[in-house]
Amino acid sequence: MENELAYNSGRWVGRPIRRVEDPRHLTGTATFVDDIAVPGLAHLAFVRSPHASARIANIDPGPAADHPRVIAVYTREDFPEVEPWIPMLQRPEYVPTELALLAHERVRHAGEAVAMVVADSPHAAEDAAELVVVDYDPTEAVTTIDAALADQAPLVHEHGNVLLDVPFADDPDLDGALREAKVVVEGVFESGRVCALPLEGRACLARWDAREQRLVLHSSTQIPHLVRTTVASILGLPEHRMRVIAPDVGGGFGQKCVVAREEVLTCLAARATGRPVRWTEDRQENLVSGYQGHEQRFRARAGFDRSGRIVALDVDICSDVGAYSTHPFTCGVEPLMAAAEICGPYAVRYYRCRTRAVATNKAPMAPYRGVARPQMVLAMERLIQKAAARLEIEPNEVRRRSLVEPGNFPWTSRSGLVIDEGSYHEALERAEQAIDLRGFRDEQAAGREQGRLLGLGFCCFAERTGYGTEAFNERKMTVTPGYDSAIARMDPTAGVTVLVGTCGHGQGHLTTLAQVAADELGIEPAQIEVRQGDTDATPYGWGTFASRSAVVSGGATRRACAALAEKLKRIGAHLLEAAPEDLELVDGSVRVAGSGQPGLALAELARVSYLEVQRLPAGEDPGLDCVASFDPPGTFSNAVHAAIIEVEPETGAVAIA
Repeated sequence: MENELAYNSGRWVGRPIRRVEDPRHLTGTATFVDDIAVPGLAHLAFVRSPHASARIANIDPGPAADHPRVIAVYTREDFPEVEPWIPMLQRPEYVPTELALLAHERVRHAGEAVAMVVADSPHAAEDAAELVVVDYDPTEAVTTIDAALADQAPLVHEHGNVLLDVPFADDPDLDGALREAKVVVEGVFESGRVCALPLEGRACLARWDAREQRLVLHSSTQIPHLVRTTVASILGLPEHRMRVIAPDVGGGFGQKCVVAREEVLTCLAARATGRPVRWTEDRQENLVSGYQGHEQRFRARAGFDRSGRIVALDVDICSDVGAYSTHPFTCGVEPLMAAAEICGPYAVRYYRCRTRAVATNKAPMAPYRGVARPQMVLAMERLIQKAAARLEIEPNEVRRRSLVEPGNFPWTSRSGLVIDEGSYHEALERAEQAIDLRGFRDEQAAGREQGRLLGLGFCCFAERTGYGTEAFNERKMTVTPGYDSAIARMDPTAGVTVLVGTCGHGQGHLTTLAQVAADELGIEPAQIEVRQGDTDATPYGWGTFASRSAVVSGGATRRACAALAEKLKRIGAHLLEAAPEDLELVDGSVRVAGSGQPGLALAELARVSYLEVQRLPAGEDPGLDCVASFDPPGTFSNAVHAAIIEVEPETGAVAIA
């Protein structure tokens, strides 16, 4: 339907067109960090701990330093000028901990780097790293939430194992509501740890530009501007003395939307050796020491009235956040997200939640796709299923009666979120129709008599996306992401360049944002080049994560191009002796709307703007550059998923029908 509307209205947004990113990937001409050739390039390998928890008695780099192809071996003691890096959250419940660049005195997770070796080839660096002798004194590791919370548990950090403990909501009427509920159901829902596993692991190349006297860092990152801000601060550089470039990035999934210790260390190695230095993560490193996510436990109980409507929710959330907080989101990213959004599309009337970030001897947690939402949706939907079974009501009737009603938007959830709109009932009805719920129940009953075990699962969710400053400010981070900016620039030949602060890594931003710009300027996407990922060229932006780019960067692009369109109309109005409000941009020209006259080509207006400025209207500045920002309040999307499965009763094999 959207595609038909796009075609019929002449719009580009919504049309399926070929992605401009694809040819270079399909032909092998894309440039990733590992493809960059630099004269004199040295290579970096890390010495990583095989232990999850251990004290470091001694590090002897001697055998590695004697390797003929080794340039240098570094430990934390070689960088005394670097201040401790402590990711912060501006909440009284948060316990700050140092994020060790290189472990010193003790290691807190397997794969933690304790030293780094710089050599003239990647193989030499890896071979020499195995020669560094580290004397470890292994200590008892904390590997589960229960172990971390136990009395007399070994401490991951001296301050304790709970790094965040927030009584997120505590409705005084909740206990009474649970007592009066027709049924109360409960459960413990646990999710395992996952690794993002991008096709391209993390990688970076740092070099000192002697001509410009600045540090240049090529990094496979989702957040180039924040990498520059953070690394420059740690290294004591003003930001104009540092440039960060994200070339083609082979996926991120959240793992690359935090600043990595390895990015800082690669820069330190380049500065110390005076040579360009590259580190390319291998798959084993990515699995062991790359940022991970989603390990959570929900202890939840919910009360439902006689009709099946949810009344009250009491939940205790624990997130296994690993050994350290990461920057900028910290260990609070998953537990706070879960506490804020667990009610989802349901009209919970009474809510209590305690949410904690628990340190263990595992790799640190970073945002990973969905950030707690799959886990909290699982918990809520299982409670719904349990209540339906107790009440002997069709589960979807319990869902329907518990959803926020269409006339109640904007809806303020018991966690304080203001939900602007939602199609909760419509989505559930469409899912039921698509899967033929009534027909399935008949088939399920008949199948049971035949020995077939058929199951049906539904889940309803609402997800806040397009976060702006207002939403991120609730997190109390030391930096507040939210807005993004775009520059729309038309050159003297009417070619258009759009510069954005987001940083796509497989999503097709160069295509999508060109479509947005094309609609505003009345030209084709092929006439527009979108650039991203270079802090020297693009406006300051927060990068790509949290389903924000289409909303925030798309909004900034639209505003910048709209401002450019207005300037073109003012110039065109002056040359055509017409009013700007009577003009339109169509097919690469400006013309009087509805006149049928050809008007002026945009190339003519561009030439005037740069090369014949005496023809500009009085007071109009030369050039065609417009900048704009967009900072939305955040909005909610919603959907319903449904699946039919069949279980083979003799083997337990499960098949999706």
